[in-house]
Amino acid sequence: MTVDLTGITSKAAIHQLFKEKLGFEEWYGPSWDAFWDSIIAIVEMPPVLTLTNWEEFAEHCPRDMEILRQVMQDYAVEMAPKRIVLA
Repeated sequence: MTVDLTGITSKAAIHQLFKEKLGFEEWYGPSWDAFWDSIIAIVEMPPVLTLTNWEEFAEHCPRDMEILRQVMQDYAVEMAPKRIVLA
């Protein structure tokens, strides 16, 4: 599965996109803890989630991009062979 991050320039926007594209629960809010809980235990994630056009988000939200990269690393360990990748 591929999620295009074109035009995503805020933490709220990326979490809303994830909620819509990955089918997160209605209660899902814009936090990395909720994201982690959702991808680990709540929704069925695809074998590979590819995030494209992420550079604009990284430019506007460097701290959140750093957190996302850490989540991706932790996810690869916790849920192997599933993974989240940047393309």
